[in-house]
Amino acid sequence: MKILLIGRNGQLAWELRRSLACLGDVVAIDRNSDPITLDLIDTDSIKNAVLAIKPGLIVNASAYTAVDRAEQDSHRAHKVNANALAVLSELAIEIKAGLIHYSTDYVFKGDADQPYSEEIEPEPVNIYGQSKRAGESVIALVGPEHLIFRTAWVYGMRGSNFLITMLNLMRKNKSISVVSDQIGAPTWTRQIAEATAVAIAKCTVGGQFRPGARSGIYHMTCNGQTSWFGFAQKISELAISNGLLPDSYREIRPVRTAEYPTAAARPNYSLLSHEKIEKEFDVCLPDWESALEMCLSDMASLDIVESKAVSQ
Repeated sequence: MKILLIGRNGQLAWELRRSLACLGDVVAIDRNSDPITLDLIDTDSIKNAVLAIKPGLIVNASAYTAVDRAEQDSHRAHKVNANALAVLSELAIEIKAGLIHYSTDYVFKGDADQPYSEEIEPEPVNIYGQSKRAGESVIALVGPEHLIFRTAWVYGMRGSNFLITMLNLMRKNKSISVVSDQIGAPTWTRQIAEATAVAIAKCTVGGQFRPGARSGIYHMTCNGQTSWFGFAQKISELAISNGLLPDSYREIRPVRTAEYPTAAARPNYSLLSHEKIEKEFDVCLPDWESALEMCLSDMASLDIVESKAVSQ
C-alpha cells in the first residue's frame, strides 16, 4: 500500500514516517518538499499532489495549530483545518483511498467532570477548536473511509510543544510559572504514531485500507491525568535524572488560568475516554508518566550521540 503522509518534519509526522514504514511505501511531503509539494492552504496544490501520487491511504499529520493567532486569523485556520479536509475527502473517494486525520480535545468546552466520550456533542470555545470541529464534520459529510483520532496535550522530541518549551525555560530561568487548574493527559507523539499503525493494520485487507463500519472518530491519549503544572514538575524531575538539566534548584510556581491570560480560551478539562478505541482496535496507550520517562530517556541518548559526534 502506498501511503501519502502530509507533513514531513512536524512532531507527529516525524514519528509517523517510521511507524508507518512497516505498512507500505510512505511518501512524506509538505509545502517545502521536492519534487512534489503540498500546501493545505492551496486547493490546486492538494489536488495536484494527491493525483500525482495516487496513494491507497492519505494520512494528514499537518494542521493550523497556532491557537492564539487563530483568533485573529480565522480564515486561514478554517482553510487549513476544514476546507482542505473537504478537498482531501473528495479526492480520497475519487481515487478509492482511505483517510486518517488527527483532531483535538479543543473541540470540547472543557467543563466536564469525567472523560469525554466520542458521543458527547462538541462545543469548542475558540477559533482553533471550531476549525478542527469543522474538519471532522466535513470528513463525515463527504464520507470517505476514514479514521479520525482526537488527541490532546501532544508533545515530542522536536517541533514546538510544551516539553521543548519547558526544557528551554528551565535551562535559562531559576523560576517559571505554569498553569495548575487545567487538567489533561500529556501524550507522546510516538505513542500516537504506533497506535495509528496498529489501527491501520487492523483495517487493512489485501493491501487495501478498508475500515468499513469502523470509520469514525476515536479518542487517543495516554492514560492518567495531571495539570500543566504537574506535567512541568515531572519534566524537571525526569530531565534531571536523565542528565538533560543540571541538578540545581529551580522553582516551578503554580498559577491559575486567570493569572495567565491568553487570546484564546482554553478548556479547563481535557480528559478523553479511551473505551471506544480499546474495544475496536485493542489499543491502549501507556500512562503519561511512563511515556514521558521513555521520551526523555530517548532524548538523553540522542544528546549523548550528538555530543560524541561533535567532539570527534
